[in-house]
Amino acid sequence: MARSAPVLLGAAVLALGLAAGPAAGPAAALSSPKPGDSEVVSNPNPSPTGSATPDDNPFLNTPKPQEEEEEPSTEEESPPKNTRPPKPDPTPTVRPTPTARASQTAKPVTRGGSQPTTGPTPTADPTTEESPALVEDAIMADDAILEAGTLTAGDAEAQAILVDVEDQRIIQTRAALTAMLQTGGIAAAQRKQPQVFVSGHGRTLVLPARNTEAPYTLKDLAAVEKGRYLRRLKDGSYLLGVQVFVADGARLQLRGPLTLRMGSLPGSFSSIIAFGGDIEIKGTAKRPVRITSWDVRTQKPDLVTTDGRAYIRAVGGEFEMTHTQVSHLGFWSGRTGGIALTGTERPASVYRHRTKDQRHQDKQERLANTKKGQRGGSNFGDVETIPIGPGTASHVLADELVSGSIKNSVITGDAYGIFVSGSNQTQIINNKIRNSLVHGVFMHRFAKNATIEATEVTGSGGDGFVLSRATEKVKVVDCLAARNKRNGFTLNGRALASGPSASGESLAVYGDSSVSNSTARDNGRYGVEVLGGSRLAVQTSEIIGGDMGIVVREGASGVQISGNKLMDQRRQAIALRDGATGAHVAGNTITGTVTGIYLRNSAGMVVGNKITTLSNPKAHGITVVGDATGSEITRNTVIGSGTSAISVARAADTVNKHNNDEEQWNDTSSFWVKAKRFVKPMNVIWAGVILLVVVSAIRSRGVLERRRRLTEIRNPYEQQRLLAEGRFQLLRHAAPPAPDPFATDPFAPPAGPPSRRRPASPHADATPVGGRG
Repeated sequence: MARSAPVLLGAAVLALGLAAGPAAGPAAALSSPKPGDSEVVSNPNPSPTGSATPDDNPFLNTPKPQEEEEEPSTEEESPPKNTRPPKPDPTPTVRPTPTARASQTAKPVTRGGSQPTTGPTPTADPTTEESPALVEDAIMADDAILEAGTLTAGDAEAQAILVDVEDQRIIQTRAALTAMLQTGGIAAAQRKQPQVFVSGHGRTLVLPARNTEAPYTLKDLAAVEKGRYLRRLKDGSYLLGVQVFVADGARLQLRGPLTLRMGSLPGSFSSIIAFGGDIEIKGTAKRPVRITSWDVRTQKPDLVTTDGRAYIRAVGGEFEMTHTQVSHLGFWSGRTGGIALTGTERPASVYRHRTKDQRHQDKQERLANTKKGQRGGSNFGDVETIPIGPGTASHVLADELVSGSIKNSVITGDAYGIFVSGSNQTQIINNKIRNSLVHGVFMHRFAKNATIEATEVTGSGGDGFVLSRATEKVKVVDCLAARNKRNGFTLNGRALASGPSASGESLAVYGDSSVSNSTARDNGRYGVEVLGGSRLAVQTSEIIGGDMGIVVREGASGVQISGNKLMDQRRQAIALRDGATGAHVAGNTITGTVTGIYLRNSAGMVVGNKITTLSNPKAHGITVVGDATGSEITRNTVIGSGTSAISVARAADTVNKHNNDEEQWNDTSSFWVKAKRFVKPMNVIWAGVILLVVVSAIRSRGVLERRRRLTEIRNPYEQQRLLAEGRFQLLRHAAPPAPDPFATDPFAPPAGPPSRRRPASPHADATPVGGRG
């Protein structure tokens, strides 16, 4: 007894925490119980207590219309006329206990953790109550919608709070159930049956593990409190009005033919969640299971997500769904997005439900693996070592991963068509996912070894298929992504961190995923986008339309793009950008684009592609820009008309280009464009050198010619001219020297009168020039 006291005390504390936990909700938030109100943790009795009736559930009642506009009720049971109309419940399935229902109050939620203030709940008067106007399309908040202004910040905050409320409710429910079962004895045995937990976050119908392997069925849900939470309608369908929690070791089975309507009112919605348990939804082609959200006021599926909406989620355990038609489930986040398969945040107690022989066999297998040298098989006593993976410090252990399959199903109008994280060997085969508000198939962190085959995603508000960071070895085969507003396929292999981080994430990248034999048609952005990672592949697929066909960026390495058919892209068919390395682009057929293959600051092998471009003045078969060191362009066939077949003019270095067939290319570039191809620094230098040599040769040839003429025998007087008689001129002589008195000049002329022909002048002694004298 002394040993069980701490356990009982812990269970009581958890129970009180469930009843008085923090209440957070949407625009009209959860109410907190007043003093004197009863705080019921669970209701193990199958029958209702006090004045509780099936009509207390908001999902199972339709407000009575005005008397002058009376219409026959569509419900199987109608409340008596003298019964007070039910009040609208603004909280997510938070209902008062039978003794506290009359004093239930509601209040708005304020951001910043402030406690809500209480106020009277308005009475739902049928004469004044207005039904909300239906919208043509459901509203889901993502970045694009927030930017477009179609969702207010208040609506976004309300949805985020609802997601947090759901997380708290799930954790508290599991903790309370675990504490109760640990008490042992008769009390624990009594807890192993369907029961209702009530907390500040609402009512939860808990399905604990049974002592037998028999699964829970719809009949078991309908038996709880005489159908208070599950009612059969006149059309044969069932209306679910409570949160269902499938505990660890339990199994919920839904078989077709079945139509399940999950109650979904503003701020108050139902859900089916397995935490370590299993969910099996099975129909046949002729007897399918149909599941949808349902607004009892409008008698239509809930199309508005801003106040929360019904959803299905498997946390750990196994999930199996086949031949099921799902529509209009989910809101805001991936884990509440509609159909969600997520790993647990703590180890599931799967070994607790195995027999002693099974556990002994597991131990023998671990020991055998240790002897063989296999990783992850060693153990020391009862502690089994886990292999060190290439991923992160928050690596999800194998026992915590969810596994399951979704086959032959149709999913329409969910927030996320299918959301998977923390999973191993999940199979998504032969499904049709239409008009998802965010993404169609979203493989989130630590989803590995998954197979997505023969699945169509059309009309999504985001991407068709997303393999996000920390996903590995996911194969997408024979799938179709058409008319999605963003990418058809997105493969993201980037690391979870770029440096030291608070969570200690590794800098390792992810990869080994592929898209093959698939089709991307008329998507709003790209056909396929590859972001980082290594060894990612896009093979033998068909990409039609879109802004670009296949885009590789963010430093992706070792990407394989081979055997694809691309046509009618607005800009580029295949683009390697921003640091992609080691890419292999081979055997692709490209038609109807302005640029076939585009490399910008990336390197790769471009081999054996056939490119037919549009007749455009700016068309290029292959374009290389920036640093493309190590790239090789060979054996490609380029057909078309435009500026150039293979443009390497803007490459920073020499590109290895050879053996390409450009004979069917019509070069329409101008003279200056052609000249610019050769106007490069080295080309200019060599042209100057050659010009200098030519000029020097010409000049030297003229000199040799002159020298040759000088060596010939010529007439020595051929360049002389005859003297001609010119004008008479006199040349002045210097003045004669003074006579020397001591000497006589024997040559002095005789004294006498001057010549008769020349007048006497001071220049009488001048010598005639140019005359005959």
